[in-house]
Amino acid sequence: MKTQSHFETADDASVQTSPKPDLRVAFVLMDQFTLTPVAGFVDSLRFAADRSFDSRQIFCQWDWLSVSGEPVNASCGLPIAPSRSLDPEADYDYVVLAGGLLSGVLNPAPPLLAYIHHMHARKIPIVALCASYFTLGLAGLLKGRRCAVHFTVREAFAAMFPETQIIVDKSYVEDDGVFTCPGGAAFELAAEIISRHCGKRRAQKGLEYLLVADEEIQRSDEMGMPHVYRDPLVQRAIDYMRVHLDSHCTLKQLAASLGCNERQLHRAFMLNTNHPPAQYWRTLRLQQARRLLSDTSLHVTQIAYATGFSDASHFIQQFRKAYGETPHLFRKLRHQAERLV
Repeated sequence: MKTQSHFETADDASVQTSPKPDLRVAFVLMDQFTLTPVAGFVDSLRFAADRSFDSRQIFCQWDWLSVSGEPVNASCGLPIAPSRSLDPEADYDYVVLAGGLLSGVLNPAPPLLAYIHHMHARKIPIVALCASYFTLGLAGLLKGRRCAVHFTVREAFAAMFPETQIIVDKSYVEDDGVFTCPGGAAFELAAEIISRHCGKRRAQKGLEYLLVADEEIQRSDEMGMPHVYRDPLVQRAIDYMRVHLDSHCTLKQLAASLGCNERQLHRAFMLNTNHPPAQYWRTLRLQQARRLLSDTSLHVTQIAYATGFSDASHFIQQFRKAYGETPHLFRKLRHQAERLV
C-alpha cells in the first residue's frame, strides 16, 4: 500500500507545475463608471495574483468586458478598452458590474440584462460596485434582498425598488450570492473575496502594500458577511455547518437538531442553493481546508481531520476532484506566491 507522501508525489507529477488561478473575475464596465472602486478592487487582485509585485495574472485572473465591445469611458474621462466580449458561458468565479453615474446604470442594454440573468442562473456571484445596484434592481435580482446603497441616492433607490431592504451603514453587503458595494475603494470587499479563495495572507499582502491601516483590515474581517438565505431553516443549517466543519455528524443528526427530517432539509437546500446539503457542507469543508493549507503549516492529515474528512486519502481525493490539484501541490505553489523574487 502506498504511503500518503507517495500518493501525493505521484499525483503531483501528473499535474501542471504552475498553479491554476484560485480566482477569476469578469469586470463589466458600464458607461461613466466610477474609477476608484474598480481600481481598488483590481489592484487588490493584482497583488494577490503574483509571487512578487510583477503584476502577472498567475493566482488571480481578470478580464475587462463591455456590452458593445468598444472602449468605455469612466466618469473621470479615462477610456478602458475591453479585453473580451460578454460570454455567458465563460468560466468566472465572480462577475463585477462597474457602475457610476446614474445615466450609465438606469438604462441597461438588453444584452447586459440577459448576461446578468444567465450568470446568476449559473450561480456565479455578482458584485455591484457603486451605483450598478440600480442595474441589478432593474434586472429583478434585488427583490427581497438586502442592498448596500449610498446615502445620496437612498430615496431615489427606495422609490424604484420598495421591496429591497436598504442598508446605508455598511461598506458592502452580501445576500445569497449578490454583493453590493456603494462606493469607496472596495478594498474591504476585495480582501474578503480574496481571503475566501486565496487565503488571508494573500489578501493582506495587497492591503499592506496599498497602506490600508491595520484597523481597516480588522474591520474588513468583521464586516465579512456569510451568504444569507431567506429560508431560516437553510440559514440555520449553514450556520451549524460552519461551526462544525470538523464534525462527523450525519445529515440525519443535523436535520434532527434543526427540528426537521432529511427530506425537508434536502428540499429546502435545493430550492435555496441548488445543491444538496451534503454537497454544500463538503464545499464549506474544502474551502476551509484551502485556507488552512495557505495560512498554516498544519500537516495534510491534521487538516483532513480538522475539516471533517475520515482520513487523508479521502481528503486528497475530494480536494483534487474539486480543485484539480492535490493539497501538497496547492500549498507548495501558493506558498511560493509569498516569497519575493
